[in-house]
Amino acid sequence: MKRIIALLLAAAFAGTPAAAQDSDATKGLSGLPTPRWVSIASGEANMRAGPGEAYPVTWTYKRKGLPVEVIREWGIWRQIRDPDGETGWMNKNLLSGKRTAMVRGKIANLYARAEFSSPAVWRAEPGVVADIQVCDEGWCRLSLGGRNGYVLAVDLWGVYKGETID
Repeated sequence: MKRIIALLLAAAFAGTPAAAQDSDATKGLSGLPTPRWVSIASGEANMRAGPGEAYPVTWTYKRKGLPVEVIREWGIWRQIRDPDGETGWMNKNLLSGKRTAMVRGKIANLYARAEFSSPAVWRAEPGVVADIQVCDEGWCRLSLGGRNGYVLAVDLWGVYKGETID
């Protein structure tokens, strides 16, 4: 008897939660490809355990411009991966399409031109975040505080292997 009642209730409400969930899942989608790179738009941005305000905050970022990777979308929510590999959900309003990159691994020399034979114009320590101006053929031109220079893309978090940015 309990099984029959459960089946009747399931049939009566079939489609209601799923339809509402489908609407929530598709409203606010960007139509952009995933994965893709973005940056944190504000000086304080909360990452949550799931796609919604009801989910707990798992991390608060306090670094505007930090590059993060969007790996999935659900409505107005973006599942992101940060430079440490942590994943969680962030409201799309806390993210920017502005491309930035973070130096990773070791101190990176930035050169006047996209070639090792050109003079090094400055050095950046791991964790330095700069704006990406262009990337091509394995080199990216970064800009930070009025300084510009070229660095190997493999030394950066925020650029895909072989990616061209102009």
